[in-house]
Amino acid sequence: MTPDISLTTLFMLCVAAGAAGWIDAVVGGGGLLQLPALLVGLPHTAPAHILGTNKAVAICGTTAAAVAYARKATLDLRTAVRIGLAALGGSLAGAFFASGINSAVLRPLIMAVLLAVLAFLLLRPAFGTTTVSATPATRRRVLVAILVAGLGIGFYDGLIGPGTGTFLVLALAGILHMDLVTASGTAKIVNVCTNVGALVTFSAQGAVLWHVAAPMAVFNLTGGAVGARMALKRGSGFVRGVLVVVVVSLVCKLAYDQWSG
Repeated sequence: MTPDISLTTLFMLCVAAGAAGWIDAVVGGGGLLQLPALLVGLPHTAPAHILGTNKAVAICGTTAAAVAYARKATLDLRTAVRIGLAALGGSLAGAFFASGINSAVLRPLIMAVLLAVLAFLLLRPAFGTTTVSATPATRRRVLVAILVAGLGIGFYDGLIGPGTGTFLVLALAGILHMDLVTASGTAKIVNVCTNVGALVTFSAQGAVLWHVAAPMAVFNLTGGAVGARMALKRGSGFVRGVLVVVVVSLVCKLAYDQWSG
């Protein structure tokens, strides 16, 4: 399946991928921009191919961000890997079921996720602007994190995907009492695992548009590297307003596409 795509559309998708990589590295949720952009730019493409292409792009920026965080921030790599391995299994399962999703279901699901994230951001104005005091994680809290952030969010990432980074940051900060920069860095390591699991499944199904994913991946990787460095220097609070604007815009666009015709 190789849909025709104009250079203008491909360029706009690359710009969206770069912005998504930056947002995802700083506060998570780059898929909230990138996946809807693919839906808009490739309107006649099967949802499984949209999801597979999104994963092929996202893994590049996420990996770049994870490397940057691992080099500069103090992360519990052992805990991150344990959660990541659970997330890998969850995403493999989610991606397997994703092949059965049709476009009539996909857009409303993404809009629901967008609205949920928007509601959280508006009801919790301090999100991304305050530091959570770090406390030692007990074995019980680590287990809960493995089940929720690993298996649960991993399954969601393989099934749909957008907002995974944000959900991981929220889960890790809430369950393991991490500060937001540490939670974001840990989330990137976990997110690499979920992307690997989903991408393996989509690739095996032939559901990746590599000619679209390759140029987008370059922009996404650059955005992820730049975003991680900015987050480490400035924290994630400055991106909150941008994220709210992006989410509102995408809700409006997807709603228009869903009900305009």
